[in-house]
Amino acid sequence: MVELRHSSSVGARASSSPMKRDEDASPLIHVTTHDDDHRHHFSRDRDRSFWSFLSDDLRVFSLLNSKISLFLIAVFAIVGLISAFSIFNRLNAPYLCKKDGIVLHCPHVNEAPSLWENPYSATTSWKPCAERRDNGISDLPPENETNGYIFIHAEGGLNQQRIAICNAVAVAKIMNATLILPVLKQDQIWKDQTKFEDIFDVDHFIDYLKYDVRIVRDIPEWFTDKSELFTSIRRTVKNIPKYAPAQFYIDNVLPRIKEKKIMALKPFVDRLGYDNVPPEINRLRCRVNYHALKFLPEIEEMSDLLVSRMRNRTGVSNPYMALHLRFEKGMVGLSFCDFVGTRDEKARMGEYRKKEWPRRYKNGSHLWQLALQKRKEGRCPLEPGEVAVILRAMGYPKETQIYVASGQVYGGQNRMAPLKNMFPSLVTKEELATKEELDGFRKHVTSLAALDFLVCLKSDVFVMTHGGNFAKLIIGARRYMGHLHKSIKPDKGLMSKSFGDPYMGWATFVEDVVVTHQTRTGLPEETFPNYDLWENPLTPCMCRA
Repeated sequence: MVELRHSSSVGARASSSPMKRDEDASPLIHVTTHDDDHRHHFSRDRDRSFWSFLSDDLRVFSLLNSKISLFLIAVFAIVGLISAFSIFNRLNAPYLCKKDGIVLHCPHVNEAPSLWENPYSATTSWKPCAERRDNGISDLPPENETNGYIFIHAEGGLNQQRIAICNAVAVAKIMNATLILPVLKQDQIWKDQTKFEDIFDVDHFIDYLKYDVRIVRDIPEWFTDKSELFTSIRRTVKNIPKYAPAQFYIDNVLPRIKEKKIMALKPFVDRLGYDNVPPEINRLRCRVNYHALKFLPEIEEMSDLLVSRMRNRTGVSNPYMALHLRFEKGMVGLSFCDFVGTRDEKARMGEYRKKEWPRRYKNGSHLWQLALQKRKEGRCPLEPGEVAVILRAMGYPKETQIYVASGQVYGGQNRMAPLKNMFPSLVTKEELATKEELDGFRKHVTSLAALDFLVCLKSDVFVMTHGGNFAKLIIGARRYMGHLHKSIKPDKGLMSKSFGDPYMGWATFVEDVVVTHQTRTGLPEETFPNYDLWENPLTPCMCRA
């Protein structure tokens, strides 16, 4: 019996002719014997085992492939979820708080337990220590031994005038001179004719400082040509540098006062330094600011009435926030920052800046780069809408009672709308008081400014939006008087970076705002060279409890 069997390796090369295969005596032709039969069965068993093994491998491989596929599907699903979450966050960026026209709707933030109190005030042990010494003994020389009289014009708005008065008392002390009651000079912006006695309690001012400096109400009678004191260059010291040290007055001003007996010092804005004068002189400046300068009783009483109305606007006792909003046309123009607005609005602002500040404006080509740099450095006023978003991120709810101290906001109601809609319980003194109640204060712009100052000073939370004497004097006073109430100074540099990041989600923005401002709440801070005494009176006006 003959069986034909092809090897997989040789069959491909075998001839298709049987005759040819026979003639070639192909080794593929065998005669079946017993041994061949045994080998044949062994070969079949071996082949069957091989294919069985191969089949098992294929099943394992298929199972492994299924597991890998499931793993990859899971990975892709997770990546997809992360991407969706990222897109959701981008759509909820802080400046995209669900815009509805000019209205902003930001996500809800849980109200923090320390929203209305300064959480770190108990961790400090500072107390005010610039008040007058009880049973103090005057170290002033007799009146006839005074080195002379000094006279100053306190320029600017109410708070710039306040600083000038404090500095005038300090300079009089440095030179052992008599201070003539300062004149509150009419400012070209404020256009106010207020006198010292129209705002401050003169009797208290003179009496409280009687152990420190001799102060008289008017120019001495023996000096007959009073107009000369206002106009004559011979009676004026004009070369005083900004932030001058105490020694400058002793070396350069005192000899002229001794010679002429009466001298006017002008200009007098920021003409005395901070860290280049003796500590007792700085302490005296704090004594003037926080203790000697008191507003008239009628101003104090009206401010108390406004505060009472703010604390009872909901029918029950409620805390309130005071917001100093610096976004008047003059402030926006002077800042040289760029703000959201129409092309026509920006063109009008450009013309306004060119007219008011021609030296800074030049040809206007450099202003865009300047605006970007100032915003990056946090030197631009916060817009009302930006303030609204920051306050919401801090956790203040829609029902927050807010007192706004501000001039006429640039852009009017449209600019105020985002803030007003997010915090509808927002009022000014004109809305809290009747026209008749305020009429007595309207004749002096500084009287109205004094009302704003006191209502902000007594608030549970004070928020400033830009620098300036008003804000730094309030923050300094709240620090000095015990720093129990929160005074928030936004980090405008960080906020500018966050507002400009299109990929920052709302949750990340909220975390940044809360963490950044945890310690920016008006606590006393260690002083540094050229520090501002009015904003941070820690040394030498405060001491350890």
